[in-house]
Amino acid sequence: MKIHFFPIITFFITTFGMQAQVIATYELTLEGAREIMAQAVEYAKTNNAPGGAIAIVDAGGSLILLERLTGTFPIAAEVSHGKARTAALFKMPSKNLEDNILKGRTSLITVGENMLRGGLPIIYKGKVIGGIGVSGAASADQDAEIAQAGLSAKFLQ
Repeated sequence: MKIHFFPIITFFITTFGMQAQVIATYELTLEGAREIMAQAVEYAKTNNAPGGAIAIVDAGGSLILLERLTGTFPIAAEVSHGKARTAALFKMPSKNLEDNILKGRTSLITVGENMLRGGLPIIYKGKVIGGIGVSGAASADQDAEIAQAGLSAKFLQ
């Protein structure tokens, strides 16, 4: 009996070669965004934020959900979206970019994203699946605290 190894070798080469070209990814759903939003809004209200706009985006920076709390100035909605988008696309807190600008890396302002504190990436199983951005609370620190509270959603733990 003659054994042919060619089909077996071809199977292993094509199977393992194709796996190297594709990676597993996750997608933030509307339901997930709502859970994150609920945590952020609850924190804002519990900690007496005078307002705030909270934006949640997908991994590509597209808006999924936006909530503007009563008392928030109108442009905060746009700023929060920019912070969320920046965090998702750069895969890091927007504060990191703000800090770099303050340390003299002023050319970063030409990138076109929002480099203000208050944007955080949303990470699920080690993958960035979106971003949350907050603007219009009592301070930049409170913006960041509200965003961080959103990341306490149970499915992210």
